[in-house]
Amino acid sequence: MNDLEQWHRANDQYLATALGWLRQRLERLGAAETTLEMPTQAPSPAAAAAPQQGPLWGRMFKSRSAAAPTMLTVNREPPAQIAAPASAALPLPAAMGEAEAAQQPPALVLLARRLGLSEFERLTLLLCAAMELDTGTGELCGRAQRDSSKRYPTFALALTLFDQPAWEVMSPERPLRYWRLIEINQPGAQPLITAALKADERIVNYIKGLNYLDDRLSPLVVPVAVDRGTLPPSQREVSEALVSHLQRFAADAQSPPLFQLLGPDSASKLMIAQQAADRLGMALYRLPADALPSQSADHETFARLWRRESALLPIALYVDAAELDRAGSPQAASIQRLLARGVGVAFLDTREPWPDLRNNTLLVDIAKPTPVEQQAAWAEALGDGANDQPARFAGHFNFNVSSIRQIAAHALAATTDDSSKLGEALWSACLRHSRPALDQLAQALDPKATWQELELPATEKALLRQIAEQVESRMAVYDGWGFRSRMNRGLGISVLFAGDSGTGKTMAAEVIANELRLALYRIDLSAVVNKYIGETEKNLRKLFNAAEQGGAILFFDEADALFGKRSEVKDSHDRYANIEINYLLQRMEAYTGLAILATNMKSALDPAFVRRLRFIVNFPFPGPTERMAIWQKVFPPETPTSGLDFSRLAKLNLTGGSIQNIALNAAFLAERAGTPVTMQLMLEAARTEFRKLEKPINEADFRWLEAAGGNA
Repeated sequence: MNDLEQWHRANDQYLATALGWLRQRLERLGAAETTLEMPTQAPSPAAAAAPQQGPLWGRMFKSRSAAAPTMLTVNREPPAQIAAPASAALPLPAAMGEAEAAQQPPALVLLARRLGLSEFERLTLLLCAAMELDTGTGELCGRAQRDSSKRYPTFALALTLFDQPAWEVMSPERPLRYWRLIEINQPGAQPLITAALKADERIVNYIKGLNYLDDRLSPLVVPVAVDRGTLPPSQREVSEALVSHLQRFAADAQSPPLFQLLGPDSASKLMIAQQAADRLGMALYRLPADALPSQSADHETFARLWRRESALLPIALYVDAAELDRAGSPQAASIQRLLARGVGVAFLDTREPWPDLRNNTLLVDIAKPTPVEQQAAWAEALGDGANDQPARFAGHFNFNVSSIRQIAAHALAATTDDSSKLGEALWSACLRHSRPALDQLAQALDPKATWQELELPATEKALLRQIAEQVESRMAVYDGWGFRSRMNRGLGISVLFAGDSGTGKTMAAEVIANELRLALYRIDLSAVVNKYIGETEKNLRKLFNAAEQGGAILFFDEADALFGKRSEVKDSHDRYANIEINYLLQRMEAYTGLAILATNMKSALDPAFVRRLRFIVNFPFPGPTERMAIWQKVFPPETPTSGLDFSRLAKLNLTGGSIQNIALNAAFLAERAGTPVTMQLMLEAARTEFRKLEKPINEADFRWLEAAGGNA
């Protein structure tokens, strides 16, 4: 028999003894009340003149002392005219005292100690629980109260039944009512003291030895699955520090502090908190911010029940408020009220500190594993199939350990039949995992352009290749060569593409994304920039935090709208506009990925921002040679063409973007006419493009006389 089985047997024996004693006590009180109702002689004149004319139970109590006027004790001196039964006093059995003094006391005793119940309150709770544990208790309660309809416990019965009764047992500030250990049925104007009492179902089960989380809390909190996987060294150090703090406060019998876990990576924070709780033998429950009741009554019920459960169970609370907007949020106010009063061991998941929660608050910064730790996690998760994959994925993606293990497990399961496809499956899974959070503020582009399609001078093309190479080899330089230990900013790669519209800036971004096989996101300025103060910074924060997972290139088109020069402060709008620019400069410098900014007006950019750029690539207006190459590659091989004169077309002073528009419009004209794309259709489409761009048109440049051998 194990220790738990022995404890359950001892607990059952204790309850059997306690219920037997309670039954005898009720029986004797019932018999005593019967005797008191039938006096054997007339009262003396002195007794008849006494002013105590209330009910019998009211005449049996008096104040203990002036210092404690609410404490009442039984007057054990029976009136001379009433013959009290000789067996009126029935002390607690010795077996109960021995069980209560044991190293592992019964559940009722544990509950009383943990919730601060007095001896009288403990016996009152036992009386209420007996209604569920002993079917004969109701009848005995009716006899003891001289009313067969009162087959239930009341405060009046408890005050009469037990020794050293205390009137404050009925106070809402005392444990029985404060911790909701009993329920009171008090209809209409019925006095509280005669109202029916009922033990809370959860408490009855606890007393019987069945311990579980209150079912009124279960729908609101989510148990965190136990994960005993190895934490990276940097995060294991944080977890051990949390354990050390909690052990020290427990040893000093102090209330545990509130741990505010700071940073954007909720998964790492949850894993660290779970392992710290597991080390202490505690179960961790996660409370989503929107699940906490905001109505006062429901909020109070949750707070008290959770505090009660934390005293009865080894549990800890993890409040998930990482995505909560504190400004004017009723959930934020509810969380603040909950945590300010103390709820046992608690962790608050938040990106930034919450001030004024309570005095004993500890701020803990938690970051994702370092790239070296991520590489080790990839190697551990992939096992024998790792090869050179860990360094590659750690260099391009910034995942926590749980994400790495999940992605690796799915990819390994999907490639059990063909391990050669593991790398491709892992890469695709990583891109999918890093994508969803960006879609709200950015547009995903499908990069299709290649180096062969990009027509730029050799110098600019070499710069683009250097950018791609730096992204590919970041980890080797930053971590292998020690640069990361010396730098805390500027670890990302920020690039400016400057040039007129249509000169190939977007295509160059696609080429780099295609080369690196990374997702390309064009930032939607309409979704980011907001006229309301503070909203633009909030959107930028969301954008950069989402992009920190890696696997994505941020492409800011028309960047001068966001990165413009700071202006002289003349009013509040200027001040807040400058704050937005300052915040953007700081986030760009701290961003660890590749960010490409495109602008038609390089001179409009803030000089402080230009200094922070790693590369500036100028996209010149294409000359005749570049235009000739663009015209020769503009049509897909499947497009039917006839007699195109690319040297003639190259004389048109246009950018690559305009050339693409002309080719597409000419293809539609040819399909409508049922002919291949001809020079006549090309020139017609070119005339339309010139008019759109408001360029001067010389009609001689757009005539094509096929009958004359193609000479205009």
